[in-house]
Amino acid sequence: MKFHSTKKSENDKSVGLKEAVLNGLAPDGGLYMPDTIPKFDGDFFQKIEGMSFPDIAFEIAKYFITQEDVPESILRSMVNEAFNFEVPIIELDKNLYVLELFHGPTLAFKDFGARFMAVLMSYFVKQSKNKITILVATSGDTGSAVAHGFLGVKDINVVILYPSGKVSMLQEKQLTSMSGNITALEILGNFDDCQKMVKQAFLDEDLKKSIILASANSINIARLLPQSFYYVYICSELRKTGKQIVISVPSGNFGNLTAGLIAKRMGAPIYKFIASTNINDIVPAYLATGIFNPRPSLSTISNAMDVGNPSNFSRMLELYNNDVEKMREDVCGVSFTDAETREAIKKVFDKYNYIMDPHGTVAYLGLCDFLKNSDKYSGVFIETADPAKFSEEVEKAIDKTVPIPERLRTYLHRKKQAVLLKNNFSELKDFLLNKPQNNHKKYK
Repeated sequence: MKFHSTKKSENDKSVGLKEAVLNGLAPDGGLYMPDTIPKFDGDFFQKIEGMSFPDIAFEIAKYFITQEDVPESILRSMVNEAFNFEVPIIELDKNLYVLELFHGPTLAFKDFGARFMAVLMSYFVKQSKNKITILVATSGDTGSAVAHGFLGVKDINVVILYPSGKVSMLQEKQLTSMSGNITALEILGNFDDCQKMVKQAFLDEDLKKSIILASANSINIARLLPQSFYYVYICSELRKTGKQIVISVPSGNFGNLTAGLIAKRMGAPIYKFIASTNINDIVPAYLATGIFNPRPSLSTISNAMDVGNPSNFSRMLELYNNDVEKMREDVCGVSFTDAETREAIKKVFDKYNYIMDPHGTVAYLGLCDFLKNSDKYSGVFIETADPAKFSEEVEKAIDKTVPIPERLRTYLHRKKQAVLLKNNFSELKDFLLNKPQNNHKKYK
């Protein structure tokens, strides 16, 4: 399996999995995509029927990761280590299901990509005998998942950029209290600013000469591909309903949806995806008008989706050869306000005694908008985080205390350790070049 840049510049050449994973970004600034999307064998879904999630993940991983990349026995161990938690599909109502992706160590869906990437990257780093610095921007859950996945991993340092005042209290505690080989940078800006600084770092010649940088955002192909596994798992579980499967995905940087589209291209029988966003509706607007118009992000209660220029959109465009009509055949886009989100949290709690987080709620709203009481489909919405991570907003909506799992509770009394930086690439560059001297230790 080879990977190429979405920019397809003149000097672009396909690279192997190891190089794509350790590079993060292609040299021309594009994102890596498989040269070809593999197709499932004709009997694939019969073969995986009744399998556990790790077993299904292993079968899919083999389509992208060859024996030359990682011996099969080691790949099997990687999958078992990365996905050692539950992946429940819960039936809320007739034809209405929720896939809960928040049962990993950091109680967010980012554990799927981050943990798999951690074991894969650690394997490649051990082979290369180099020390690397992982640079990642987060709007909330990515940071804690990456920090947890790489904590204590030899020869890998992690630097996390997050927007000051724009993540929840528990999210911030999770990503700033790890220490060791993990450093959190609190940026005086929004997520788009953090993401832009990370991309600049990968293209900076001075940094390239001084340190080996790798990415842990969904721009890294090793973060993206594992997210396709649970879409296939949905199909393996719901094929028995005999109805067409519709999946609503809460969307911000669009890695989650892109992974679903890759699963569909491989042969997963998914009829339609719903790109459900908050008021940062750049992709729904594109699907409606055919015009991609990125703009500064706006703050909402579903903060992980506050993205004004989604990186993975370039991958979506490549999958459909920049043809909006073709994309519309597989994807529809909708957006919702905070007021609609709060109202739906209460409605679902009152009706089903089920507590949703704001991001999953946006996906629920998108699914309901599509289904409109139709019984033609099996509808699934994606719940991406434990509601306790957003307890302040959720409790206001349902007027009840949200139970905090013990894994989260342990972070409440941990000390925040973050380096405060301006929204300025030169400050980030200076920090990365001088980090051993601790010139920027402005902990708060």
